[in-house]
Amino acid sequence: MRPEKLEPLKDALFAADVSGMTISQVMGCGNQHGWSEYFRGTEVLLNMIPKVRFELVVDDDAVEGLVTLIRETAATGEVGDGKIFISPVEEIIRIRTGERGVEAI
Repeated sequence: MRPEKLEPLKDALFAADVSGMTISQVMGCGNQHGWSEYFRGTEVLLNMIPKVRFELVVDDDAVEGLVTLIRETAATGEVGDGKIFISPVEEIIRIRTGERGVEAI
């Protein structure tokens, strides 16, 4: 998603009682395909755009509500707003306590 949406989305997720998240600064491109700039008189295609990646692991019952929250908070209506990927998590183990499953979230 767009870097300028990091703080608003982080605040919205904490307000929705999301217990934790991982946020990474990443580079990528999709339909935007970057842009051209000139460096020392030569056109250079910059096709990797700075983005922010949020990773959340939540109970299945929370997924649809969080998808709505993320879309409402992160959308600008322009190309480059990002994507949401939903994947199953087979197992979670909290390293410190050994807890497994939902208790480890």
